[in-house]
Amino acid sequence: MPDSHLQVLDSALVLSLIERARQSPRLRTNHNFHSSMDDNPHRFLSVMIRGTYITPHRHRDPPKSESFLVLEGELAFFIFDDAGQIASIHVLGRDPLGIDIQPGVWHTIAVLSNHAVCFEVKPGPYSAAKR
Repeated sequence: MPDSHLQVLDSALVLSLIERARQSPRLRTNHNFHSSMDDNPHRFLSVMIRGTYITPHRHRDPPKSESFLVLEGELAFFIFDDAGQIASIHVLGRDPLGIDIQPGVWHTIAVLSNHAVCFEVKPGPYSAAKR
């Protein structure tokens, strides 16, 4: 009997998301577990294909921390200082598997493998205009 109170993360879901990301002009897609952009916290799978571009950004207004856990693949997680210089690079996907950053930290991701599947958690609500 289906249970509307849960979502199962299985290989069929991941494979369908990888294909959806490959077909996307941005070479990435999200699968949200939260039901609306106003929910808190936001929980989602982020599937990225090598070559996607994620603009360096930070979550300062309102302040939001973020957690990333790599479930499949490998990526480089870049941290920048306020002058735009690379402060650190962390390769995620083997060891360490993930990272948690505080609010206001400039960051971006580069996919190193053919694709990467991440589980992300951050506070809602989401507003594309505020970074």
